Amino acid sequence: MNLRRKLVAGNWKMNGNLAALAELGAIAEAARGASGVDVAICPPFTLIASAVTRSAGLAIGAQDCHAAASGAHTGCVAVPMLAEAGAKLVIVGHSERRADQHENDEEVRAKAEAVLAAGLTAIVCVGESDAQRRSGEHERVVEAMLAGSLPEQWENGELVVAYEPIWAIGTGNVATAADVAQMHAAIRATLVGRFGDKGGRIRILYGGSVKADNAAELFAVPDVDGALVGGASLTAASFVPIVEAAARG
Repeated sequence: MNLRRKLVAGNWKMNGNLAALAELGAIAEAARGASGVDVAICPPFTLIASAVTRSAGLAIGAQDCHAAASGAHTGCVAVPMLAEAGAKLVIVGHSERRADQHENDEEVRAKAEAVLAAGLTAIVCVGESDAQRRSGEHERVVEAMLAGSLPEQWENGELVVAYEPIWAIGTGNVATAADVAQMHAAIRATLVGRFGDKGGRIRILYGGSVKADNAAELFAVPDVDGALVGGASLTAASFVPIVEAAARG
């Protein structure tokens, strides 16, 4: 029996303003009615504190952080700052940051350690490129990313893994249910092999063009414990059906 609660987290990326927070009312209402499902929205840094005041029923998170608690890091945001603003979880290692900001596994791991040390939830992202999948290296690539990006141990907070095939992010392409099942099984085996029973309790999310019309099929796949949702999380109209699919699944 799967005792892991599903988690549906929305990543607004560099989108949204104060007016966009009006969407949170309907999302929060859906979250309160979604038994057995945790729901979160990760808006830009500038909206976190304001979002917290409108978010009864769902968690508000951040899209990144710095590994240090403070210091001379212009333009960066520390985990204690995010916690003070009301954030409950932090996405680290998203493929767009790995590509655009050239973040490596070591940096992602340090960020995850900082998030967990603060008692927050760290969503660590891993995933392969189209070329890596076509060459048959996808499992090896993801397993190596897990080895380098995940903390060795933690006592506080919660560790979540998000599998996001890079070729399916923002492209409209979605991995088939068979593709997702294969990769999530490989990730689960890696987690259990490294962390034992604790690895069996880590939630694994799928991220990559998740929408209302494919959510139910994805949530039915073994070891898919929720979703990391991009564009479809920007409005209640497109995000709530995904939350509802998670509750049914």
